[in-house]
Amino acid sequence: MAEKITAIRAYRPELRRVRTMQNEELVEVIAMRTGLNEGEIHFVVYELRDAILMAHRTGQAVNVEGLGIFTPTIRKGRLDIVFRPDTELLKQLNDLHRLHTKILNKANLGKSADELVALWNQEHPEDPAEG
Repeated sequence: MAEKITAIRAYRPELRRVRTMQNEELVEVIAMRTGLNEGEIHFVVYELRDAILMAHRTGQAVNVEGLGIFTPTIRKGRLDIVFRPDTELLKQLNDLHRLHTKILNKANLGKSADELVALWNQEHPEDPAEG
């Protein structure tokens, strides 16, 4: 018998991902769009990091308008950071007309875990998942 998570992973919608954009590429894109030089951009990124770190060490969350909220927390006994994206950022990301990558299993957008398990069971009667 298949595990429920196996069925969900097989049928859940997900983005086809490509390699991660590295820091140098990000700096280059920002430089082209803003007219700032790459050194200035590196400086600002590190200063933002340090400001967030300083605030978190005092227990303070940081709201970066247009980006989101960085909140200090404890997970499994260690300090960690929770990031909650800005609502406008998420709204723009969810504009599927502007998406430039493929959604795998797109037909399953909005389906519940139970519906995905039912799909698995329909297509794999010899190895049903518990649902």
